[in-house]
Amino acid sequence: MTVDENVAQVSNLLLYSAMTAYLGSFIAYAADLAEGGKEIKARDARRRGSAEATAAGTTASTAAAGAVLTEAPAPPPRRRRAAAVGTSLFAASTLLLAGSVTARALSVHRVPWGNMFEFALTGCLVVSIGYLVAVVRASRAGLGGGRDARYLGTFVAGPVLATLGIALRSFYVEAAQLVPALDSYWLVIHVFVAILATALSTLGFSATVLQLVQEKRERVRAGGGHPGGAFMDALPGSAELERTAFRLNAVAFVMWTFTLIAGAVWAQVAWNRYWNWDSKEVWTFIIWVVYACYLHARATRGWDGRRAAWLSVLAFGCVLFNYLVVNIFFPGLHSYAGV
Repeated sequence: MTVDENVAQVSNLLLYSAMTAYLGSFIAYAADLAEGGKEIKARDARRRGSAEATAAGTTASTAAAGAVLTEAPAPPPRRRRAAAVGTSLFAASTLLLAGSVTARALSVHRVPWGNMFEFALTGCLVVSIGYLVAVVRASRAGLGGGRDARYLGTFVAGPVLATLGIALRSFYVEAAQLVPALDSYWLVIHVFVAILATALSTLGFSATVLQLVQEKRERVRAGGGHPGGAFMDALPGSAELERTAFRLNAVAFVMWTFTLIAGAVWAQVAWNRYWNWDSKEVWTFIIWVVYACYLHARATRGWDGRRAAWLSVLAFGCVLFNYLVVNIFFPGLHSYAGV
């Protein structure tokens, strides 16, 4: 089949529009996060003032003032207009990106993940949809105030925007038909599951990084210090972030397992061998092993907190190496996937 160049141009236009909307969403989410940090800082100052006034109550007037401060009702939660704008723009950007991916597929009459550029686009779409699902679930569960899932928007919109920019700058290829080795129904199964695994690993890595930052701040606070970055107080604690990262990585591990199995079956169909010791195969297996070590240490060895977190970081580092280095610089049977 021939490539429909007009539809391919529509796909590119929708991608540029999506990136613009992601940028607006990132700015709005960052503004909301900064505003939340100021609110938490002011609230802590009020609490300290109330405690000091009560402790220093040596006179009747001071004691009365302390009582007023102590019993004063908490201010109503602020209306998070910036977060609402950020979420609206994020939803619009996700729709635009979905349109870009769909148009890319229509232009080449196949699934849109035949090279690194298309893989990045589809992966960003999966991450975006996953974040919006989390926001909706949190809203329905009544998780409001300081634990609203929208506080994670800055840490999703930013990486998605950066990934799309890198894909356009370094991995972009014109819409074209597949090379013969990829023209198989196994492409739909094997590569799509790999996209899901990468997307979940990315979300798990983001939660792990936030966990490490929160844990360090909690140690400083426990030692009597005052950690910086008050906006981080709007996010869940390190223990909750660690549990979130573990769940995401556990599902990602299942996806990586299926990716390995499906890839072996496809290799048998294409090359008459289940395993060829190709660089891509080897590094996918390394990813699987590191995530298996992480889950084993977390579930059976009692590792939690920082030790498990650094294993998770190492596993995602292997994912990045596989995508950014192996695909480009390591020759092998999968070299066509890097163009």
